[in-house]
Amino acid sequence: MTTKILALTDALGNLVRFDLLPGHRYDTIGVPPLLEGIDFAALIADKAFDSNAIIADLNARGAKIVISQHPRRTRKLPLDAEMYKWRHLIENFFCKLKEFKRIAMRADKTDQSFEAVIYLAAAVINSR
Repeated sequence: MTTKILALTDALGNLVRFDLLPGHRYDTIGVPPLLEGIDFAALIADKAFDSNAIIADLNARGAKIVISQHPRRTRKLPLDAEMYKWRHLIENFFCKLKEFKRIAMRADKTDQSFEAVIYLAAAVINSR
């Protein structure tokens, strides 16, 4: 059993919202519900989030697109390299989250209890 954690953090690297996806699903499937109802000026993401649907949604919101492009993209989008450096905050959040063995090993049987442990771990991480 594999599970993906799709997370959204703020500009300080604190968890805003997350979603659990089956391990075999594309990350882009969970992005629209993750962004729903949240106002932001820019979205910084890696190439797993480079999809035309996400780009169109960000353009409609007027948000700056800072997504590393997939090599097969025919028309390259401009990338703010200085802003993209801040992507390390989400990577740091996941590293801190994986310090909790229960999360790293996916020890919980149900999604509900796994989500609860993630919320608790995020609270501990934010309080440090």
